Amino acid sequence: MSEADPTTSVSTMVAHRPPPGLREHVRRVAGFSERTEGAMFRRELPTASVTLILSLGEPIRIGSATGSGTFTSFLAGMHEIPVDTEHDGALSCVQVDLSPLGAYRLLGMPMSELADTVVAPDALPLPGPVWRDLGERMAALPGWPERFELLDHALGARFADGRAADPEVRWAWRRLARSHGAVPVGELAAEVGWSRRHFAARFRDQVGLPPKPAAQVLRFRRALSLLSGTGSISDAAAEAGYADHSHLVREFRRLAGAPPSALLGELLGQ
Repeated sequence: MSEADPTTSVSTMVAHRPPPGLREHVRRVAGFSERTEGAMFRRELPTASVTLILSLGEPIRIGSATGSGTFTSFLAGMHEIPVDTEHDGALSCVQVDLSPLGAYRLLGMPMSELADTVVAPDALPLPGPVWRDLGERMAALPGWPERFELLDHALGARFADGRAADPEVRWAWRRLARSHGAVPVGELAAEVGWSRRHFAARFRDQVGLPPKPAAQVLRFRRALSLLSGTGSISDAAAEAGYADHSHLVREFRRLAGAPPSALLGELLGQ
């Protein structure tokens, strides 16, 4: 969602397909360049990804219920609350959307420490000179192909040395994601052969959110997709697994800060 006048905005997006060895962990890579008349505000909604933004120079202001700050580059862990971003009218950056388990392998730290949090990359355990001032290094390169090549090298080196998540957590996350959050936590724990308490702790450590909130985010994204396809709220609620229309509305208010009708109006620019 944005507030700048779209008629005075100029933006470009260049997509990049990572090499095969990275695709298990990296969902999307894109370069962005945007110029607007005045400040640009967006509300970023909860998603089942961990997002790394590598700015090519311009600062970005971040605000949420858990805090605020100004960053050049930043990493946002899995959220179950909306995050507001704003820039002053100019922004160039590379966005990397990581799977939660890919982020765990990249960082080698408890992902629960990043849940509902935004941090600068230099505050993270990313050793090696290639990660120092990566955004500035990209900005000095002549174009997007060279920037993506540098990024692929940096990610590939870290993933090669990184620690994989537990096989049980990997299996449970994939099953939960495929079902859009529909599999009960107790059923997942039983299927991997762990107690529910142990399963929830390991899942939270390696995914970021506990299983139930993670499932709620997955279900929210499913419902949002259904509603964006012009489906009714009641139909979307039933198909996404909500108890009823009212349940969906309550969850949208909690996760997105707005009821479905208002949220879709803003997303569609109405």
